[in-house]
Amino acid sequence: MKVLVTGANGYLGKGVVKKLLDDGIQVVATDIKDNLIDPRAQIICADLFGIEDPYHYFGEPDVLLHMAWRNGFVHNADTHIQDLPLHYEFLCKMIDGGLKHLAAMGSMHEVGFYEGSINESTPCNPQSLYGASKNALRQILTLKCKSSGCFLQWLRGFYIVGNTRDGSSIFSKIVAAAQEGKDTFPFTMGLNQFDFLDYEDFCRAVADTVEQEEIGGIINICSGRPEKLADRVERFIKENGFSIRLKYGEFPDRPYDSKAIWGDDSKLRAIQQKA
Repeated sequence: MKVLVTGANGYLGKGVVKKLLDDGIQVVATDIKDNLIDPRAQIICADLFGIEDPYHYFGEPDVLLHMAWRNGFVHNADTHIQDLPLHYEFLCKMIDGGLKHLAAMGSMHEVGFYEGSINESTPCNPQSLYGASKNALRQILTLKCKSSGCFLQWLRGFYIVGNTRDGSSIFSKIVAAAQEGKDTFPFTMGLNQFDFLDYEDFCRAVADTVEQEEIGGIINICSGRPEKLADRVERFIKENGFSIRLKYGEFPDRPYDSKAIWGDDSKLRAIQQKA
């Protein structure tokens, strides 16, 4: 199996590429830069949107894992809307060129303000440009893949806990603050309950999902349970031996964040039981 991974130099991409390689998968890794990509992969630095025939350019991969996306942590950046047609055009070129298996990275932000467990039937009402763009891409890819006979997996990602500073999550920011010797970290009240998955487990789940072709559609990459943000962050600080203290109430909650939201992990569990 040959898997093309776009966004391979990103925070998530680099980890997923490593998992795929560890599993003996042939990986073609592409991004604008390559400094973080595992050298065992075939690395191709490229601008995806400037390639006329990407399917053949990237060596006719069996699977495309599309993780490339700008400003994923800047939820109302205009680039989400500006890049949407470019992503669609690139993916259509891949499918029209001969691609038979597309796995694309989504986000729980597609759902918008919702309380409870999310499954593939949960209605979506995104509250940010990021969520709206991801949701629109999912909808149009569903139509495209159905008409083209391409197997589609939409990997709906939830919150990721990583202990490096190269991401943009609150956990990465705490790592950076601790490494800079700061004693305190400004925080919300931390009462919201979210679905958290450790970085290594997240990358493992994505790799397991794209390595099989029995389960498709929307697949939640999640833990399947809610945890209070304050509890998870305090536990993260303790796990990493940081002496930093949270300053509660320094920031308000984002108005579009749900009070309690988590993913139904039944599809992921079925995939990983067979892996």
